[in-house]
Amino acid sequence: MAPPRANSGTSPRGGILASFSRFWQASCFRRTYASDYIGFVFLLTGYILIQFFVEPFHRMFSLHDLRISFPHAEVERVPLSHAFIYALFIPLFLLTATNLATHATRHKHHVTLLGLVIAMILTSFLTDVIKNTVGRPRPDLLARCLPSSPTSPGGGDENNKLVTIDVCTQTHHHTLHDGWRSFPSGHSSFAFAGLGYLSLFLAGQTRIFAHSSSTSSVGEHTEKVVRGDLVRALVCGAPLLGATMIAISRCQDYRHDVWDVCVGGLLGYTVTYWSYRRYWPRLGSGRCDEPYAGPPGAGQEEGLGGRAGYGRVRDEEEGVGAGRSVGIELGQFGRT
Repeated sequence: MAPPRANSGTSPRGGILASFSRFWQASCFRRTYASDYIGFVFLLTGYILIQFFVEPFHRMFSLHDLRISFPHAEVERVPLSHAFIYALFIPLFLLTATNLATHATRHKHHVTLLGLVIAMILTSFLTDVIKNTVGRPRPDLLARCLPSSPTSPGGGDENNKLVTIDVCTQTHHHTLHDGWRSFPSGHSSFAFAGLGYLSLFLAGQTRIFAHSSSTSSVGEHTEKVVRGDLVRALVCGAPLLGATMIAISRCQDYRHDVWDVCVGGLLGYTVTYWSYRRYWPRLGSGRCDEPYAGPPGAGQEEGLGGRAGYGRVRDEEEGVGAGRSVGIELGQFGRT
């Protein structure tokens, strides 16, 4: 009787998955930042396609709804071009200047800017996807729409019925369709993504929340709190104040209501915190001013703290657990 084949129990699907796993382990995607840049290109492409080819869902509305009856501001307090300056170019300049002033390594320069641009494009992509899907009318929708019959002479139920975009006479395509992109606020999410990232970066570099730890002996852990002074804390909080003022300006221009800007700001800050933590330790870490070491094939000349070969930084809690585990194992070994 012939012996069974070695691969008789391996399904084709398992073979494909195993082959893909081996390819990923050996490919440049895992050993470099290539996957980050590919993801960035995908997000940028999706964002551009949304801008040019996707129209929002046009929710029905009432011609007598006071919540959408505000005037349309022709001149915005913070136009889109200024939003890019405040939320993107100023953080880029300050991040680069800070790294240059502290003689940062090339790897630190790289991940600082990479984390920012990924936060910005991911925030913009998610914001536009939600905007177009929800299709919430802006507070100035009626001024944009220019309805053909604003009031019915007879009054009554005819004036309270819901209408569609078909009653609008506005001929400018962007002005009309942008009236259904109220939720969430794009200016708010963009501002809190860019300026929020700058705030997190400055908090890490100035170590206002950091504490250092040391292990004097096996199983013993001491912690030294590094107090952040008020001046440094105010400097780190200033970008968030700027983002808040940009968000408030959207309510002043009647482009959004409070709900729109609050959710937009929360979305932007959540995404930027996620992007920041992909490359940097938590702000309470004793090494919060240095990024994680990159992949082995990324080509950085130095790891964390200028030492080659460093991997991901462990938080202090992990160090405590590790020390206790060693103490337990040594004690058990001594009793045997």
